[in-house]
Amino acid sequence: MKTLLVLECRGGRLREESYELFAFAEALGGERAMVLIGGEGAVPKASRRLYLADAARYGEYDPDQHAKIIVEAARREGSDCVAFVHSSYGWDLAPRVASALGAAQVSEVLGVKEGAFEVGCCNGKLRRTMATDTERVVITVQGGAFLSWEEPSGSPEIVAVEIAAEPPRIELVGYEAAEAKTVDLGSAEVVVSAGRGIGKKENIPLIAELAKALGGELGASRPVVDAGWLDHSHQVGSTGQVVRPRLYVACGISGAIQHLAGMKGAEYVVAINKDKDAPIGEVADVLVVADVVQFVPALTARMQQYAMTG
Repeated sequence: MKTLLVLECRGGRLREESYELFAFAEALGGERAMVLIGGEGAVPKASRRLYLADAARYGEYDPDQHAKIIVEAARREGSDCVAFVHSSYGWDLAPRVASALGAAQVSEVLGVKEGAFEVGCCNGKLRRTMATDTERVVITVQGGAFLSWEEPSGSPEIVAVEIAAEPPRIELVGYEAAEAKTVDLGSAEVVVSAGRGIGKKENIPLIAELAKALGGELGASRPVVDAGWLDHSHQVGSTGQVVRPRLYVACGISGAIQHLAGMKGAEYVVAINKDKDAPIGEVADVLVVADVVQFVPALTARMQQYAMTG
């Protein structure tokens, strides 16, 4: 399968999420090429060919022009699959490109299985496998579903791609920064997360104390945030922060797919859950079958004792 990876550029720099597309392409197999509008100074090495367009000519973001450039690159390359990051850029452009190519469109891909695509359903509790009967498919890849990929050495062949410039129908006023995160889980070496299994908001301090004892940050699953027990800045998952700590401790977290997508990059996972069949157990290196409210204080006390004795 020939795959065209649509990279994203912001302020002349390649966005970090774009590198996950290379891991997706590797899982899918076959040949791959890239297309990038702007970012001439941030050309990645991870492909055999890069179709490059000048953002100064076509605008940093003009959906009509950008979609035509991507379609032109896909046609030149003979791409069977066009892959976007599941971002505001991908959400907007993927349907436009799919329509122009007469292709199927699949959103929020979480995995690849025998050439088909795995996507979440039932609020992330299940996965379903989707295959298409069209010659081409356009997809968006869920952030955190595929680990970032390191660039190899060497440089791709750069091919200029141009289309007839047209007056823009919209004007990009600028970008508005999202609300600043009060917790930077992405750079933490240890993350201890609370799930709905802790029972109630009043038990959050138990998990926070364990995080402190381990020298880590406090995270949470989406149900905890939705219930108002913790701020959204603590949320781990595809709709929260993607983390890659050395140690991840999941306290009372069942393991919905969206949460797993946010912490699958952890080097070592410890899960504490009274349900021995909870999905989190499938990805945990150690599963402790116990009541979180009883076990966590005992573990915290032991960690504090260990810290005092050196």
